[in-house]
Amino acid sequence: MITNRRHFLAGAGALVAGAWSSAAFAQNAIDEVLGAARRGTWATPFDARGAESENSVATNLPIFSPQTIGFVQMAIQQYQQIVASGGWPQVPADKKLQLGVSDPAVVMLRKRLMVSGDLPQQAGISPAFDSYVDAAAKRFQLRHGLPGDGVLGKYSFAAMNVGADVRLGQLQTNLVRLQSAGDLGPRYVVVNIPAAQIEAVENGKVVSRHTAIVGKIDRQTPLVNSKINEIIINPYWNAPVSIVRRDIIPIMRKDPTYLTDNNIHLLAPDGKEVDPMSVDWSTDEATKYRFRQDPGKINAMASVKINFPSPDGVYMHDTPEQSLFSQLMRFDSSGCVRVQNVRDLVTWLLQGTDGWDRQRLEDTIKTGVNTPVELANPTPVHFVYITAWSTGPGVVQFRDDVYGRDGAQELKMSSAI
Repeated sequence: MITNRRHFLAGAGALVAGAWSSAAFAQNAIDEVLGAARRGTWATPFDARGAESENSVATNLPIFSPQTIGFVQMAIQQYQQIVASGGWPQVPADKKLQLGVSDPAVVMLRKRLMVSGDLPQQAGISPAFDSYVDAAAKRFQLRHGLPGDGVLGKYSFAAMNVGADVRLGQLQTNLVRLQSAGDLGPRYVVVNIPAAQIEAVENGKVVSRHTAIVGKIDRQTPLVNSKINEIIINPYWNAPVSIVRRDIIPIMRKDPTYLTDNNIHLLAPDGKEVDPMSVDWSTDEATKYRFRQDPGKINAMASVKINFPSPDGVYMHDTPEQSLFSQLMRFDSSGCVRVQNVRDLVTWLLQGTDGWDRQRLEDTIKTGVNTPVELANPTPVHFVYITAWSTGPGVVQFRDDVYGRDGAQELKMSSAI
C-alpha cells in the first residue's frame, strides 16, 4: 500500500509539474485575486495566536447541513473568481519550509496562501517564514486533512500545488452530493470515506468526531444508508470469504500455526471444529469452512462491533491496531470501518437503551464474554463520499479522491490523508 502511494504521488507530481511548467503567473493577476471585492472575510487576520472564531477550521457544524451547502455555494463563487483571475502560483516543492526559515520559495508560498485565504494580505511579501506564515500553513494543512504542524514537506506541497480549477471541480461535484442527501434527521452517524472520519450528529451539531480506517483502494468501503441496531461487546470475528481467500490461505501456506496462534477456529458447515492440519492449503478447500476468532485483545474487532443491515456485510468496529489511526494514509481495511475512541461512540449510541451506560460498557468488556445488545433507538448511519465541503466563510475542506469517484473532476494530486 505504501509503495502504491509513492508511485501515485510520483506520477501525480510529474503530471502537475508538466501542467504548470508553461504557466507564467504575472504579479498583476495575483494582485487582482488578492484585491477582489468578493473575497469576503478571507482577509481576516490569522497569526500564531489563532483565527477569529468565524475563520477557525475547527467546528461542530456537520458536513451535511443547510449551512454547509450555503458555504459551499459561496466557496464555488470565490473559486470561480480565483480561476478566472489565473489561479494561484505553484510553490517550489523541493525544499522543507518551516518556521524560522528564510528562503525565496517563501515568497511564492505567501502568495499561494494569500490567494486561498489562509494568509492575510497584511502579512506582506517577504522570504521570511514567520509566525503569520506558520499559522497560515497550519490552517492550510488542517483544511486538507494533514497534521497541522506548520512543516511543509511533499504531502503539503502536493496538496498546495493542485490547480484551482481542479479544486473548483471538486466543490461543484460535491455540492450535488450534499444537496442530494436531504434531511438526515435529528440524530445520525456519518462515515466520510475520503476523509476517513466519522461524525456523530445530534440536533444539528457534531457531538463527537472519530478518526477512521476505511477500505483499501482494491477493497473499497461501500456507500451505505442503514440504521445501527446492535452493539456486540467482545465480539467473535468471522472472517469473510474474501479475506480467507486473499489473506488467510496464503499465510497458512507459510505459517501453519497462524490460526492457532490467533485463536481462530475452523468450523465445518455442521458446526464441528476442523483440524487446520487436515486441510489442503495449496487449494481453496478452506473457503468452504467458517473461520471464527474468539473474543479477546487480539480479536480483529477488539472490544466492540457496531452492527447494521448492509447488503455488503460491512460494519464498524474497534481494532487492536490503534497505531494505524495516527497514519496519514488510513485506507487499510477490507471494507469495514475501524473507529478510534469507539467506546465514546458506543456510549452515545447506547443512550436510551435501558441499563446501559459507560460504566456498564467498560465492566462488560472486562468480562471478555460475548454480549450482544439491541439498541432501543436504532440510529441512522450513512457511509458517504465527500471530497470537498465548507464549514464557514473561507473555510474550505479538501480530501483526496482516493477511489476515483469524482468523475471528470477527479483529483489529480494527493494530499496524503
